[in-house]
Amino acid sequence: MTTAATLTRMIMAGQGKEPADLVIKNVRLLDVITGAVTSTDIAIVGDRIVGTHASYEGKTVIDGGGRFAVPGFIDTHLHIESSLVTPFEFDRCVLPHGVTTVICDPHEIANVLGAEGIRYFLDCAEQTVMDIRVNLSSCVPATGFETSGAALEIADLEPFRSHPKVIGLAEMMNFPGVLNADPGIIAKLVAFQGGHIDGHAPLLRGTALNGYLAAAIRTDHEATSAAEAREKLSKGMAILIREGSVSKDLKALAEVLDENTSSFVALCTDDRNPLDIAEEGHLDSSIRRLIAMGRPLHHVYRAASHSAARIFGLRDRGLLAPGWRADIALLDSLEDCRVSDVITGGRLVVPALFAARKPVESVGLSSMKAKPVSADDFIAQPKPGRNSTPVIGVKPGLILTFRDEATLEVTEAGLQPDLAADVLKVAVIERHGKNGNIGRGFVRGFGLKRGAIASSVGHDSHNITVIGATDADMAAAVNRLIELRGGFAVADGGKVTAELALPIAGLMSPKPFEEVTHDLHHLRDAAYALDCVLPEPFLQVAFLALPVIPHLKMTDRGLFDVDKFDFVD
Repeated sequence: MTTAATLTRMIMAGQGKEPADLVIKNVRLLDVITGAVTSTDIAIVGDRIVGTHASYEGKTVIDGGGRFAVPGFIDTHLHIESSLVTPFEFDRCVLPHGVTTVICDPHEIANVLGAEGIRYFLDCAEQTVMDIRVNLSSCVPATGFETSGAALEIADLEPFRSHPKVIGLAEMMNFPGVLNADPGIIAKLVAFQGGHIDGHAPLLRGTALNGYLAAAIRTDHEATSAAEAREKLSKGMAILIREGSVSKDLKALAEVLDENTSSFVALCTDDRNPLDIAEEGHLDSSIRRLIAMGRPLHHVYRAASHSAARIFGLRDRGLLAPGWRADIALLDSLEDCRVSDVITGGRLVVPALFAARKPVESVGLSSMKAKPVSADDFIAQPKPGRNSTPVIGVKPGLILTFRDEATLEVTEAGLQPDLAADVLKVAVIERHGKNGNIGRGFVRGFGLKRGAIASSVGHDSHNITVIGATDADMAAAVNRLIELRGGFAVADGGKVTAELALPIAGLMSPKPFEEVTHDLHHLRDAAYALDCVLPEPFLQVAFLALPVIPHLKMTDRGLFDVDKFDFVD
């Protein structure tokens, strides 16, 4: 809280009547509203900018060296759990990329641990250097057609509403529940009327979209075409352009970001792992790509900062001007968005800031309750009277899946994969210790010629999802995951060839992000050795079990048709 003495000092320093705490000298400041670039000093007292467009003296001085200063970037929707590291390691990994604020929905850990998972994230958010804000998970479980580890009703969310890190209600994924006025969904929406409600409405159009928006839902990160995004913009929805490790919508949506829309467009990653961050970057990658695609430069930076802050009600940040929060990225080049230094809350980001954080104890270390499986557990029997078998179709860069059909050989071991036609088995094993369900089906698009890939990251209920060419390899990969208390595993010839343990709720590693990045390299190489053709096979496996994203998905209860919102006959 700003005291009278601090505020007085801010006013005096802004006038140059006393030294600022920190001065960044000789920078070229980008005004994200007008596009003007001005050579100036930036004076900071506490966590606030107090002076620009002038020369200042400070107790600490940073030489800007003629670099460009832009507002710190805001990731408007993501699941930190999908970075596979703790919020503390995510902080250390992503903040140097200029991302000073993130708005996370902890519904991955909430689906496993319930309110305990949300509390863990809020405890971490109070310690991180980056400003982590939380939207409370609205759909735990995402649907009633799968087995999750927990369920959250409005009574479970109410105790968190007044927490200073909480913004509002997270992505309302159960859009059929909204449109059908499900009482539990309505109770959550009523409680957050007048506050922020995040949307999640893939392919929703026309009067159905109108009904969804009538609930005062304001944002969407699920648009996958410019036409869909434009309709949503025309109906008052802010569009969050998503570029994650699997969901890559930037190329399709770039054209909607222009001089007329940039105040209503922001950027997000949703799900991005440390390997992609190391190789490509985070929001800095999205910014440089949008600029390279011809999007107007200062409007891109506006979407990444001021527009994001405005859309989510963060009224203190998003501009480099007196009176605004001192979140600043220093860039060697505006076009390339190469971040060389970051100031967050008035502090230069250096290793000592991370070292000073108070630790938060890990949770969910005993969440893996699945029993070991055998090859016979994956036998899929043909449906009587059917000549063909429905198959989930996967395409790179999309979490949308498609409905294919295949005519498969039947032996005494049931329906068989067709490797020549790229048809593999897929299974989802309930892992929360509730019923031991196993859903079985087939998937096309991974390209495996042998072996199996298993993951305990399985959006959103986070059961174990496994794809494979043989039942034996599927069992080997799953059993290793059970031993690891969660994670990823690749099996080939009955042996595990690569693995990553994720014992924190079966979702996150306690290791430094550099070690997780190394393990992900090994896992990816092991998947490619099986002839996998997908750039990011592990998160693609994880999204096979998400029954709120069209069109065909697999849950522990069976093959699910999202368009009908019911199981496949």
